Amino acid sequence: MRSGNRFSGRPLHAGVAVGPVLALDQPLSFWGGYSATEGRIVAEGHPQRGMRAVDHVLVMPSEVGSSSSASVFAEAIRLGTAPAAIITGHSDGILLAGALVGAQLYDVVVPIIAMAPEDVARVQTGLMLSIDVDGGCCVEDPDPARAEVQR
Repeated sequence: MRSGNRFSGRPLHAGVAVGPVLALDQPLSFWGGYSATEGRIVAEGHPQRGMRAVDHVLVMPSEVGSSSSASVFAEAIRLGTAPAAIITGHSDGILLAGALVGAQLYDVVVPIIAMAPEDVARVQTGLMLSIDVDGGCCVEDPDPARAEVQR
């Protein structure tokens, strides 16, 4: 992708965020799949297991629903270990509940954007992504010092 590519999505939880992309190859459940204390993907067998998502824009094809995922996500927001934003190709609203709790209780907004699956597939790890309040996303060329995915 070249600098300045724009995507738009439907904001499920509107907000502003900037960060390097961590694009997941498979859906993720925060319940049992994300460590709120470490900000790391811990799901057994997940291709991105061990990667840190803290301060990244987490891009995933979909979330795996479990009502407990909302509480794990809210706890990650409280601890400061949540992604900067989440973009998903299909949302079931579970993470939205966690984001709403995080905003209400901890005054921290983590935007969640629903985007067309074909656009989600084009956003790759390492790119810098900025999200505006209306759900627009602008992909920039990565700054290697900031966009490195942490293991």
